[in-house]
Amino acid sequence: MQPLRSGIVGTGFMGSVHAHAITASGGVVDSIVGSSLTSASRAAELFPAAIPVGHLSEMLERDVDVIHVCTPNSLHFDQALEILSAGINVVCEKPLATTPAQAAELAATAAEHDAVATVPFIYRYYPAVREARNRIREESGNDLWLLHGSYLQDWLADPKLTNWRVDPGLGGASRAFGDIGVHWCDLMEFVTGHRIVRINATMTRAFVRDGGPDANRTEDGAVLTFETDRGAAGSLVLSQASAGRKNRLWFSFDGPRTSYSFNQEEPEYLWVGSGDEQVFVGRNPDRNLLAGRQRRGALPPGHPQGYQHTFNDFVAETYEAIRGQLPEGLPTFADGHRAAVLTQAVTDSATNGAWVEVPEVSHDAGKSQKVRL
Repeated sequence: MQPLRSGIVGTGFMGSVHAHAITASGGVVDSIVGSSLTSASRAAELFPAAIPVGHLSEMLERDVDVIHVCTPNSLHFDQALEILSAGINVVCEKPLATTPAQAAELAATAAEHDAVATVPFIYRYYPAVREARNRIREESGNDLWLLHGSYLQDWLADPKLTNWRVDPGLGGASRAFGDIGVHWCDLMEFVTGHRIVRINATMTRAFVRDGGPDANRTEDGAVLTFETDRGAAGSLVLSQASAGRKNRLWFSFDGPRTSYSFNQEEPEYLWVGSGDEQVFVGRNPDRNLLAGRQRRGALPPGHPQGYQHTFNDFVAETYEAIRGQLPEGLPTFADGHRAAVLTQAVTDSATNGAWVEVPEVSHDAGKSQKVRL
């Protein structure tokens, strides 16, 4: 079986993460597009089979099976649409697009072309997260009623620090929620099966950031309350300016009999609590935590699995879908559309100071993308 040939658009941190995941999944990095041919050439040096190309149109003319879009948010829509229109499968970094309408168009286009089109909501791929999902699915009589958590970072905890994400023209109208809040919400809905139907949000800034008006138009953090379609209440605290918090995604999904908690910075364990006991369930490679089978290269207990491993598993399952298999829970463009709708609801609520109803998103596009939801 020939390895899948992949193109990468974008040479920053995320481009590197995708490239390593491609090779770990048995694929080949065929070609790389950067902001310039020089940047593409530097990135291609790390992957012997890769060649630098000057523009996405050149990559589309090559014999590639899938293209990974790892560019600033404002470029995702045009690039992903061009790739799909060329009949090529695509992996697009989140947010899929900066507006719900654009995200909906991409999901519809993927369905029209019967393409595998995925978004890396990679926190789904921690075994502890799958363990929580499996237990919640199998447990009866424990209706989850309180869904709460936080996602805290400190990489912008200095008014002198900046990044293209702070500019709404490049990153979109929401920064903290659009960048990390969508991860938490995707994880909550994936694990619990609940869907957010109403949101009340407040956005805030830690300080006046250097760089003028455009550097201060997106939020450093947000506080949300929400309600779900199953009658649960929830809350979420987000920050990209909390000193000492590097990438702390944490949740607690609470029921009257059993509660489940996970911390991404300590990813080997799922906390499970009941009236009788509180236990930490460790990752066990002998259990079927990922789609009923153990993925190749799995680490033994005591060897912590990290962020890159989740990315590797996500890309491996995307490539399985391209080959016609049926991965369970693979995040598609339909999920990217859902994230865009939630982001719009959050920004509308914060602007208006009121509760906002969240429109439901059809998953018809996801059904045509060779996955089991």
